Amino acid sequence: MASMTALSELCTSVDYGYTASASDDPSAGPKFLRITDIVPDSINWGAVPHCEIEDRKLEKFLLNEGDIVVARTGATVGYAKQIWARPESATFASYLVRFRPDAAKVNPYYLGQIIQSAAFKKWVKSVAGGAAQPNANARLLGSYEVVLPDLDIQRSVVRAVMILESLMENNRRRIEILEEMARLLYREWFVYFRFPGHEDVKLLDSDLGPIPEGWEVGEFSKLVSEVSETIAPEEIADGTPVVGLEHLPRRSTTLCEWEQAENVGSRRKLFVEGDILFGKIRPYFHKVVDAPIAGCCTPSAIIFRPREKLFQCRALAIASSDAFVGVAVATSNGTIMPNANAKVLMNYGIPHPTRDVEQAFREALEPMNRLRKNLAAQNRVLREARDLLLPRLVSGELDVSELDLNLEAVGA
Repeated sequence: MASMTALSELCTSVDYGYTASASDDPSAGPKFLRITDIVPDSINWGAVPHCEIEDRKLEKFLLNEGDIVVARTGATVGYAKQIWARPESATFASYLVRFRPDAAKVNPYYLGQIIQSAAFKKWVKSVAGGAAQPNANARLLGSYEVVLPDLDIQRSVVRAVMILESLMENNRRRIEILEEMARLLYREWFVYFRFPGHEDVKLLDSDLGPIPEGWEVGEFSKLVSEVSETIAPEEIADGTPVVGLEHLPRRSTTLCEWEQAENVGSRRKLFVEGDILFGKIRPYFHKVVDAPIAGCCTPSAIIFRPREKLFQCRALAIASSDAFVGVAVATSNGTIMPNANAKVLMNYGIPHPTRDVEQAFREALEPMNRLRKNLAAQNRVLREARDLLLPRLVSGELDVSELDLNLEAVGA
């Protein structure tokens, strides 16, 4: 028989994180996990910054395997991640609350799945105080009532969910590989000019340095237009995809997360499938994606729309490149919340190839782009399946033995 137990009672400790400034310098100290790092499907530890912290304080804020961190403020309040495969030394920021499961009372992985679920996130959003800036303190988060079946059912739930998690992780790795392939191909063709047939093409001087004969120097605006069309909140139909800045992943061009419109409180920008969304607030976060769907998004994103489908692949490669983002950072306005300047980015100078090279590049990249979007869509379906299955498995309404899952596939 399942019981209901408060989250805090299933943990050995509940703690707020450490207050510090993030640094990209690895010598500054341990990894410093923040809210923005736990919003994507999985934690990209390579993109997590570092922080300075005194040795005497480090142990208190170190993350252990199995720890659960929950966002306690802002648009992402209620987002949670369980820590696995962490770096040797990692701490967490003050806007996160850490719950450390008590293995004597609950299967830690089971508890992690409950707290990472859509049901928990929905509950937090419903009880968090503050309209413009929702907040939930540790006591409130810890009051969440967890359905606690016996340990055998907990283990069965874990084994079933591990199948879905394994499939999603495999898809994420494939997406990362496809994105890296696209970056390398762009660099080869348009930075080093080693495109097919380059051996027979001379390099001629230009304002940007030597470029292949037949190419010309131009601006980013030749490839894209900036779109600023907005929609009033009362005109946004329920169920419309809404992309917030928090949904844009760091250093990934694949959009995997968004919400469905429900009581939207302010104007949003409209975008269509194939548009490029560029996070303009704190552009050093390197948030650039191409939209796999049409919808509306935060005004804190610049929308670049390719002028032709032919230009879509190269426009995305340019907008997501370190050089382009570096210009956005260097020319941004503001100190505390720097904003990228869209006009500067539209004037960004680039070499434009012949139409034949442009077409060949699109033909090389389009299958990879299509595949990574399909993989991301598969992960959305898998997440929805997990969120639907989880409560039924927990309640005992559905038995794991009834599922057509190969549990041995993940060594469960």
